[in-house]
Amino acid sequence: MNITEIIHPANLVYKKPDVLNDTPMHYCPGCSHGVVHKLIAEIIEENNWQEKTIGVAPVGCSVFAYNYLDIDWQQAAHGRAPAVATGIKRLLPDRLVFTYQGDGDLAAIGTAETIHACNRGENITIIFINNAIYGMTGGQMAPTTLENMKTSTSPAGRNIELNGYPLNITDLLVKLRGTCYVTRQSVYNVAGVRKAKKAIQKGFENSMAKKGTSIIEIVSTCSSGWKLTPDASNKWMVANMFPAYELGDLKDI
Repeated sequence: MNITEIIHPANLVYKKPDVLNDTPMHYCPGCSHGVVHKLIAEIIEENNWQEKTIGVAPVGCSVFAYNYLDIDWQQAAHGRAPAVATGIKRLLPDRLVFTYQGDGDLAAIGTAETIHACNRGENITIIFINNAIYGMTGGQMAPTTLENMKTSTSPAGRNIELNGYPLNITDLLVKLRGTCYVTRQSVYNVAGVRKAKKAIQKGFENSMAKKGTSIIEIVSTCSSGWKLTPDASNKWMVANMFPAYELGDLKDI
């Protein structure tokens, strides 16, 4: 008897969506990027959006998203993804346009582009992976690095007097009139994965309905940058990141 005759298709939770190709992922063990990629692929496939989706990937770990998702992509300069997405959506208003950005890209060099795109209410979705560190370039301190958190450029921990406070940019974006949906989720367990998928689905629906800008922050791990095992990274995230970046919907119009 074939396994597919025994297991009902609805229970095949690990089925790979066709939008997600067979390219081996380069992400470190325990990284949240791969899970989020799968969720995006599932949503695009389930809604039959593959032929009308355009993703924008800037610089950082997120830049390689175009290797794994079989949709149209445009690469942007570091931090400029919301500006590029703005141009695409205005030229092709019937397309689903989203950016896929890390915290260093979105909340540092791309702060201006992020804030102004949200303030204008551009009809795009911004997926924001926040692991509080520069993962690709050596584990340096990011705008979102927590107080006293050790990084390669703050080996004694983030010093508020020297480095300032962690930048909670998602809380700032809530206050802008152009944002229609702002949420903070995490893919650290099954329930979290399901909530994150619903959030991304809602953001994409808002983009297609031209409601304004949707921000989906995913509080994430960086095992390599944090110098922890994947399991220890998850536990550290729950204990330290979640109190600073509280999960849940912040705005839903």
